[in-house]
Amino acid sequence: MTMLKYNENKKFKIMQITDIQEIPKISPDTKKLLNAVIEQEKPDLVVLTGDQIKGYGASYKVKGKDTVQALKETLEELLKPVTDAGIPYAVTFGNHDRQVGISNTEQFNRIYKSIGNCIGELSNGIDLGATFSIPIMSSDSGKIVNNIYLFDSGTDAKGGGYEPFSRDIISWYRKERNELKEKNGDYVPSIVFQHIPLCEYYNVLKRVPRHTKNAVRAYRTHKNEYYVLNDTCNSDGIFLEPPSIPNENTGEFEALCECGDIMAVFVGHDHKNSFVGKYKNIDLGFTQSCGFNAYGNRKKRGVRLIELDEQAPNTYRTYTRTFDEAVGDKLHRPVLDLLSSMAPETTDAAIPLIIRALTLIGIVALAFILLSLL
Repeated sequence: MTMLKYNENKKFKIMQITDIQEIPKISPDTKKLLNAVIEQEKPDLVVLTGDQIKGYGASYKVKGKDTVQALKETLEELLKPVTDAGIPYAVTFGNHDRQVGISNTEQFNRIYKSIGNCIGELSNGIDLGATFSIPIMSSDSGKIVNNIYLFDSGTDAKGGGYEPFSRDIISWYRKERNELKEKNGDYVPSIVFQHIPLCEYYNVLKRVPRHTKNAVRAYRTHKNEYYVLNDTCNSDGIFLEPPSIPNENTGEFEALCECGDIMAVFVGHDHKNSFVGKYKNIDLGFTQSCGFNAYGNRKKRGVRLIELDEQAPNTYRTYTRTFDEAVGDKLHRPVLDLLSSMAPETTDAAIPLIIRALTLIGIVALAFILLSLL
């Protein structure tokens, strides 16, 4: 596996890209964004945190091609700015990737590992999906300074919502954390990347009355509750949709808190959110989507950068780069983009809108009937 290490300036830059959700006919704006931020930021590592493709629907049923071929061609085109620049990348998966009909394991081994500089190896034995750790060595390659975990956080649950986070991954993490300590003499300051947010993301939000300005309505386990960002979140954070968390809390956050090695967790999944807030001793961060063939926060789609410092390994700096900053104000399909940004983000959010629409239609129909009887 490619060894990652700090550069001669004792710095290391990670770019998180999430929720590209692209189809074979890739949006020109998605390509513009990825090309621009790769060229401008020159990261040392790119981390893909799931939903690289829009696995649902029929877009990958391309005439004259099998699904693997169609998927590989799409991913090769999406990753071209990364591979052309010779930048290593690591990948885990979201809830939509496997919906294309190819398992995450098969996608990782047959497709990603054949494209450019994909690093990381799937765990042997028990199936943990795309779950692994990647150490970052000192500039002289003498010791591990930091570590990156990628967790495969699962997919949709039967009957709605999302699967519980795997207890096997939690056990694997504890074992890996302790082995790193044995190698290095102490716990290694680490960052976790995964797709679906932890249940504790609600702990960096503030519950407020329904009619509070900018309040966001939650669903399922937080049904009919309303939230805004808490004071621990960055002042320029964007919060526009409720965290879509698993239906059951299996204890991931508690495990990550145990030894003080985890500095932060960064996720995607909820396309419009982009903020970082602290709960207990861990920063919990959202990164917005970057693909223009799925709903998103218009020209605020973007990527996240995380900068590490060899001389201060227990700290990091993070910021985002958005389409309007990196590319400009002109979108390829502005009307369609506007309409998609107004659509409900999930089935849970759509149901109240459908009920209101049907109620309105019923009232109008009843009014016509009454008028016709006069």
